[in-house]
Amino acid sequence: MAERITVEVACATPERQLVRRVDLPAGSTAIQAVEQSGILQDMPQMPFDPSRLGIFSRRVPPQEPLHDGDRVEIYRPLTLDPKDARRRRAG
Repeated sequence: MAERITVEVACATPERQLVRRVDLPAGSTAIQAVEQSGILQDMPQMPFDPSRLGIFSRRVPPQEPLHDGDRVEIYRPLTLDPKDARRRRAG
């Protein structure tokens, strides 16, 4: 196992997208990558919920161990219920 890993942390709002590369010790978790990236300080308008994290579009818990080359994604809360959105499109 490598002693250090490099991952990306991605966060997006409708107005802005930000991706940061972070060098971490092997065995680091998704939440540690978010904290180390400083991305939340640069996007204070982004509501953050640690349970809304993913790696390459797959939801993961905050304590998910990372591998070299992973991309940690911070997901925004839904603004519209998917069922309501389908009804509006159909109706």
